[in-house]
Amino acid sequence: MTFNKENLLTLSGLAKLEDELNLLRTKKRAEVAQRIKQALAFGDISENSEYDEAKNEQAFIECRIAQLENILKSAKVIDDEDIDTEKVSVGAKVRLKVVDEEYDDEVEYTLVGSAEADPINLKISNESPVGKAILGKTINEEVIIHIPDGIIKYKILQINK
Repeated sequence: MTFNKENLLTLSGLAKLEDELNLLRTKKRAEVAQRIKQALAFGDISENSEYDEAKNEQAFIECRIAQLENILKSAKVIDDEDIDTEKVSVGAKVRLKVVDEEYDDEVEYTLVGSAEADPINLKISNESPVGKAILGKTINEEVIIHIPDGIIKYKILQINK
């Protein structure tokens, strides 16, 4: 029995994945096919690094296409209207304050599904330690999060769409 988990996506996340899939299916596939064709023209492929590299890239592209198709097939799109501003939910922007005497830091995360998580751009997965801890919480609620470096405590300051 195969189990496909539901992939939660925001509208912008859905568009981004669809754009990537379209790019891979059209432009990238054609580019790598051309590179393979050129490498084959060099003759003996047993020691042809250009051919090996192009075949590896082709395998990566085909794997990513299959991955994206699977994500999109089982996607549940979170519409802005579905985002709750009373409790933290997927799609919400959440401003948190570190509760620590040494630090007075604040951070704003957008809680997204794992398929569109991008920690560098402060988009965290609902399956991450921080995402799990704040999901369903309300403004002014404090959460204790166990992270690899220890424990961190946040206070939820604001929830927006």
